[in-house]
Amino acid sequence: MPFLSETLSRVKPSPTIAVTNKARELKAAGKDVIGLGAGEPDFDTPANIKAAGIRAIEEGKTKYTAVDGLPELKEAICAKFKRDNNLDYVPAQVSVSGGGKQVLYNALVATLNAGDEVIIPAPYWVSYPDMVLLAGGTPVAIEGKLENGFKITGEQLEAAITPKTKWFIFNSPSNPTGAGYSKEELKELTDVLMKHPHVWVMSDDMYEHLAFDGFEFCTPAEIEPGLYERTLTVNGVSKAYAMTGWRIGYAAGPVELIAAMRKVQSQSTSNPCSISQYAAVEALNGPQDFIASNNAAFVRRRNMVVEMLNAAEGITCPTPEGAFYVYPDISGCLGKTSAGGVKIENDEDFASALLEENGVAVVFGAAFGLSPNFRVSYATSDEALKEACTRIQAFCKGLK
Repeated sequence: MPFLSETLSRVKPSPTIAVTNKARELKAAGKDVIGLGAGEPDFDTPANIKAAGIRAIEEGKTKYTAVDGLPELKEAICAKFKRDNNLDYVPAQVSVSGGGKQVLYNALVATLNAGDEVIIPAPYWVSYPDMVLLAGGTPVAIEGKLENGFKITGEQLEAAITPKTKWFIFNSPSNPTGAGYSKEELKELTDVLMKHPHVWVMSDDMYEHLAFDGFEFCTPAEIEPGLYERTLTVNGVSKAYAMTGWRIGYAAGPVELIAAMRKVQSQSTSNPCSISQYAAVEALNGPQDFIASNNAAFVRRRNMVVEMLNAAEGITCPTPEGAFYVYPDISGCLGKTSAGGVKIENDEDFASALLEENGVAVVFGAAFGLSPNFRVSYATSDEALKEACTRIQAFCKGLK
């Protein structure tokens, strides 16, 4: 009898974490490596938020809290949804977990049965399909093509829906492409979803506040109120508030679903870190002006990276609407051989050779469900990005 679960054999470790760990190992071994794999802002958590965490420690707020979030934090989340998205929720409709990933996982575990299908636009965040598999469901990918800005159409969504479809996972601005859906583009998708009342919507809005060049963020339940009763709107403080290590994600949705998610969390992790929750209250209720300042830095970095990558031989790099990623196409590099003698048959070969030969860590496109591409996170210093892009140009120039 095998010791490990058969379910575990259906999934693989996170490629983004694997790339980040590999870069750390090479650095520790003395190799000059620039890591562009982690989706983590290099900005420090704002001082007022850190102070709220310190204050919580000093005031002894270090005990268990309610399983899925402090009342104060749930109130702040309800206020945020009303302020930013014109969505009305009450605390009983809110769940708080140890990061956005746990929110998504709780919802999938609470709802999926064997044979249930989950539609996921590709390129997708690497964890979506594997979480579906862990929860016993079947991921169904829809390819968002380069020529359509990596976004799917209503026609594609309609074709993918079957009687077995339970969820549609939506992410805008997107990880890994940074692509953002306009109100008109999202309305095309919500119109399709309104025709299929058995399909629920899981909207991952983690990059909501990282929107550039006048792009206006929108979320499905805001665009189509008819979807309100079957939408889980997910967000968190990790990206916009530079709080990745604090591990607070949250969601709002129908009371019955939130109660089911609470049951899952009560038997897995119980409450999120109490200190982090108090810090998150300050993040949501406190000053928001630093977001625009951070975004200005992201836009500057994005523009430099897009320009430099488009100058690399064999690479095409679209300009994204948000988040802090670009997703270059490397079709022009395939079939060539690197200066180190590696034949570039696919994007995994490209990423591996780039790391070994030129010391730049990126995540290969196959991990996100669309090749031949790679993902660059530009949430790091201008100097590191410029040097990394210079090395990528040199790597591509050396391909023969």
